[in-house]
Amino acid sequence: MPGFTCGLDATLRVIAGKWKPLILYFVAQDGPTRYGELRRAIRDVSDKVLIQQLKELEADGLVKRTDYKEVPPRVDYSLTPLGHSLAQALVPLCTWGTEHMDEVSQVFAERATWTRRERQPTTG
Repeated sequence: MPGFTCGLDATLRVIAGKWKPLILYFVAQDGPTRYGELRRAIRDVSDKVLIQQLKELEADGLVKRTDYKEVPPRVDYSLTPLGHSLAQALVPLCTWGTEHMDEVSQVFAERATWTRRERQPTTG
């Protein structure tokens, strides 16, 4: 069993990955969710990464994959009870993000100017 330094460490290891919190969020919002719906909801994720992160969430007991064995293939994803409890724990983070979206956008816009300044060649 891996040693965790605290409960936050355990949580962060489970949701580690750029897209896992969003996957949990969208599956929690919509109930059983088809792959294509997730792909459209999480705009910038590649198919490879989305499939990998869904497999990891399933292996960790957070997401259940249901294959209906139909042609054309029909598969959907839903949250397990453990996944539901984690999704509920993410709700305050969603609320915070919604309440501070303008401020966070300004911070990231400012940070982008720092990166551009660092890349500019110096003249001398």
